[in-house]
Amino acid sequence: MTMSASTLGTEVPQLSARAKVSGRAVYAGDVKLPGMLHGKVLRSPYPHARIVSIDATAARALPGVKAVLTGDDAPDTLWGVHKKERAVLAKGVVRFAGEEVAAVAATSDEIARDALDLIQIEYEELPAILSPDEALDEEAPGVHPGRNNIAHDIRFERGSVDAGFAEADLVHEATYSTHAQYPGYLEPMATVAALDGDGRLQVWTSTQSVFLARGRIATVLGLPVSRVRVMQAMTGGGFGGKIVEDDNQLVCGLLALKTGKPVRLVNNRLEDFLATPSSVPERITLKLGMKRDGRIVAKHVRIVAECGAYAGLAPEVMHVSAMRSDNMHRLQHVRSHATLVYTHTPPHGAFRGFGGTQMLFALNSHIDTMARELGLDPVAVHKLNAVQAGDTSVHGWKIGSTGLRECLDQCTKAMDWHTRRARSAAGQTGVKRRGVGVAAAMHVSGNRTMGNWDGSTVVLRLNEDGRAVVLSGECDMGQGAATMLAQVVAHELNIPLAHVHVAPPDTDTSPFAIGTLASRVTMSGGNAALVAARKAKAQLFDVAAGLLGCEAEQLEIADCQVRVIGEPTRAKPLGDVVRQHIWRHGGEGLQVSGSWDPQTQMFDPATLMGNIAAAYSFAAQVVEVEVDTETGQVSVVDSFVSDDCGKAFNPLAIHGQSNGATAQAFGWALYEQLQVEGGRIANGNFADYNMPTADAIPLLRGGLVESNDPNGPLGAKGASETAILPGAPAIANAVFDAVGVRITDLPITPEKVLAALRAQRPESQHA
Repeated sequence: MTMSASTLGTEVPQLSARAKVSGRAVYAGDVKLPGMLHGKVLRSPYPHARIVSIDATAARALPGVKAVLTGDDAPDTLWGVHKKERAVLAKGVVRFAGEEVAAVAATSDEIARDALDLIQIEYEELPAILSPDEALDEEAPGVHPGRNNIAHDIRFERGSVDAGFAEADLVHEATYSTHAQYPGYLEPMATVAALDGDGRLQVWTSTQSVFLARGRIATVLGLPVSRVRVMQAMTGGGFGGKIVEDDNQLVCGLLALKTGKPVRLVNNRLEDFLATPSSVPERITLKLGMKRDGRIVAKHVRIVAECGAYAGLAPEVMHVSAMRSDNMHRLQHVRSHATLVYTHTPPHGAFRGFGGTQMLFALNSHIDTMARELGLDPVAVHKLNAVQAGDTSVHGWKIGSTGLRECLDQCTKAMDWHTRRARSAAGQTGVKRRGVGVAAAMHVSGNRTMGNWDGSTVVLRLNEDGRAVVLSGECDMGQGAATMLAQVVAHELNIPLAHVHVAPPDTDTSPFAIGTLASRVTMSGGNAALVAARKAKAQLFDVAAGLLGCEAEQLEIADCQVRVIGEPTRAKPLGDVVRQHIWRHGGEGLQVSGSWDPQTQMFDPATLMGNIAAAYSFAAQVVEVEVDTETGQVSVVDSFVSDDCGKAFNPLAIHGQSNGATAQAFGWALYEQLQVEGGRIANGNFADYNMPTADAIPLLRGGLVESNDPNGPLGAKGASETAILPGAPAIANAVFDAVGVRITDLPITPEKVLAALRAQRPESQHA
C-alpha cells in the first residue's frame, strides 16, 4: 500500500525551530571572522542642520581605530527606492535626528564607541519642518533644495462619484488619523561585510531580499553586482523594515572596503528606532454614500501622508492606502487624492500590511458608523458589498478566489456576535462596560509593480541518497518560507519532510528572486517549487522506467522508492535512481530549475489600472473589549480572526503568524506610539515604547478559510499578513459599542476615551 509522506494540511514545526531554541541559529550579529573589526555610527542630534565642520583627528589617533569615515569619504552616489536622494553618510546637511554622519571601525566595540565620542562636529541648526501641515504651507522651504515638499501625489476617479452621492440615502464624512509604528522585531539590523581573497565584497545580513540588497550595495558602492555576494543570515523578524530602506548594509560595506578588513555593524535598539523606517502616518478624510440597504454607492478619499526626510517605500505604501480597499467591495464610483510629504523627521516606509492598515481603520470605522445610523448590522453591510470570485474590481483586479463572506461568518459565529451585540444594545450600567466590534480586510498575494516580473525560480537538486536540496532566493524572516518550500517539494516527490533541505538565500548560488514582500512567497515561490519538483519527478521516472522495464506513466514514488504502481516489489531506491541518472553515458547530477510568473499586469502609472496580483487574500475579525469609564482604559477580552489563506499548508504556522499580526494590531490600536519631540524620537527603547505584553492580550483565537485559489500552488495563497489589517478598527468599533464614543485618532488611549466620554455628557454640551 502506498504511504503518503505529505505534510500539507498538517501542523508542522518550522524547519528553523530546533536551531533557534537550541541556540545554534547563526544570526548576522553572530558571524565572526578572523581580524574582524567592529563598526559604530555617529548620528545627527538635530532634525535639520548644516554640517559646518568635522574634526576626526583625535578619533583616528585612538589606538585600535582603523577607520573614521565621514561624508567626504563616502560615495557621491545617492540611494533610495525610486527617488535617489539619501547619502550613505550625510554630506553637508542632515535632514533628520538620527541620520548617519560618521562611521568608525575599530578592534573592539568599546574602542569604537570611545572613538565616536572623540569626533568633533560643528553644526549650524536650521529651521525644521516637523508636520505635514507645515510642509504643505506655500511658503515652506523644501526639505530637499529646489523641490517642493510633495514626495508623491495620486489622483484618480472611477465612474461618476458625484452621481453616486446623489443617489445615496446616507452620506457620511469623517477624518481619521493614524500614527507611526516601529516594527518591533527581536533582532535589530545587523551586517558583517568582508573582502574575500579575490577582492569580492561578501555580506552576511538580516534581510528580506538578498538580491535587492546586492543591487543597492553594488550601485551605491560602485561595484559590479558580480563583485558583491549577499547571504541571508538567520533573520529575527522583518515586518517590512528589512526590505531595502536601512543604511546599515551600506555603511558596513563601505567600512569593509576602506579598511580591507571584515567589519561587523549591529544596531543597538535606540539606533534601530532611529534608523529603521516606521509605518507611514496618514490623515484620511473619507466620505461614503450608502443606500438604505447598506450598499455603498460612492466613495471619496483624501489622504495626507508623511514619509519623513526621505521617500523610501512610502510612495508605494500610500498608493496601497489610496486604492487597495476599493477592490474589497463591488464599487463603481470612487475618487481619491493622496499626497505624500517630506518633513525633517525619521523616515517612514514599509510595515506589515503595507498601507492597508491605515485605510482599513478608516473604512471599517466608517461602515460601522453608517450601519448603526441606518439600523443595519455592519456584518450584513460587509457581506452585501463584498467582492465575489469571478469579479473584476473597479481597478481591474481579477478576483480568482475570496473567502471574505466565509471569514465574516466564521468569526461572528465563534464570537457569538448577535448575542454579545444584543447585550450592548440593551444598555449597560456600571463602571466597566463591554462591547464587540467587527472589521474586514483584503491584501495581495504578490504585486507586479516593481517591474514586469513577479515570479520566482527554484532550483531543486536530488542527491545520491535520495534526499533533496532546494535553492531559492526567497527569504525566510521567521514567517516560514523555507518550511513551505520544503513541504511543497516533499509533497510532490512523496518523500519525508526531513529529507528536504532548503539552503539559505545566497546571491552566488540561489536563483534570482525579488524576496519576501507583498505576501508573494507562497504564491510565486510555492508555484516555482511545484514546477521544479514535477520536473525532477519526470527525470526520475525516465531513468527508472529503463531500470524497471516499464513506461514512465506506470511509476510512482513511495516509501523512498520509485516503483511500479500496483507492483511494490518492482522498485528501486530513490538514491539508486539518482545515481543512475549520473553514471551513464551523457549522465549528470539530477538538478532542475523551475520558474513561475503569474499572468498579472504591469501596473500602469497613467491609468492606475491593472490586475497586479495573482491572488487576493481576505480576513475578518471580531473583538470584545472592556472599557473602564472611570480610567478610560480599554482592554481586549476576547478576539477571533479568520484568515482566507486559499489552502492551509501548515495551520500551525498560519495560526502563529496570524496571532503575531493580531498582537501587532492591538499594539498599534492601543499602546504603541513613537513620541517625537522637536523632531527627535523620545522613546526609542523597549522600556519606554509600549508594546503589548502577554498580560495585555487575551487568548488569541482564530480560524482558517480555504477558498482554494485557482492560481495558487495547490490552491494556496498569502496568509497571515492580512490578519494585521482588521484589528484596530474592530477595537475602535467595539469601544463605540461599549460606551458610545467614536475614536478616530489612533492610538485609542485612556485620555482620548475619557475626553470623549466627558464631551458626551449633557453638561459639557451646555458648557
